[in-house]
Amino acid sequence: MSDIILQLRDVDKAYFLDKTPVPVLKQINFSVEDGEYVAIMGPSGSGKSTMMNIIGCLDKQTAGDFIFDGVDVGKCKDRQLSVIRNEKIGFVFQNFNLLPRQSALENVELPLLYAGVKKSERKKRAKEALEKVGLLDRISYKPTQLSGGQKQRVAIARAIVNKPRLLLADEPTGALDTKSGEQVMQIFKELNDEGVTVVMITHAPEIAEHAKRVVYIRDGELFTKEGEKQ
Repeated sequence: MSDIILQLRDVDKAYFLDKTPVPVLKQINFSVEDGEYVAIMGPSGSGKSTMMNIIGCLDKQTAGDFIFDGVDVGKCKDRQLSVIRNEKIGFVFQNFNLLPRQSALENVELPLLYAGVKKSERKKRAKEALEKVGLLDRISYKPTQLSGGQKQRVAIARAIVNKPRLLLADEPTGALDTKSGEQVMQIFKELNDEGVTVVMITHAPEIAEHAKRVVYIRDGELFTKEGEKQ
């Protein structure tokens, strides 16, 4: 049996508007095994971004438990969460979030810099990550010199350079044309084939179908494909 890398148990999330709780997530039960490729699909406002923020240790649930790689995230201090985010989770965002004045290589090196990896090792590992996404010939280019698809591939290289336990992608093809989007999806498939666990947030059925399992979120509740509540 595979190890469960993350598990949400009866997770609620509410925001407060003038002391009145506004529920966003309701009794979410969700687990991902090591090596899985899962898409979380839902329309805008369904709660999928809030769920991603909790999985990515960017936000905390209001109630329930979140276990990530054997750690009870709800009990972690900010510093512990920072370490988890940097060392165990690779983030891929819709808008790339690259530093405009840094080269592709320097952007990919960033997580290693934060982790205290020495310069020669940083460069070596960043080049390996860029080679994996087919951009070794663009290492000195800045984001303004790259196409949207190339920017997203740099972002993927940055996300995998620390060899994270989880690759978390939020609408990774949302800012790309169809061909570039397909190239990015192919990279995710190859990474997953190599054993990387992928959780992808999307509203697009044609993107979700690249995953090996799809769950649906509507009005803060999670459903399986058959419409059964998780």
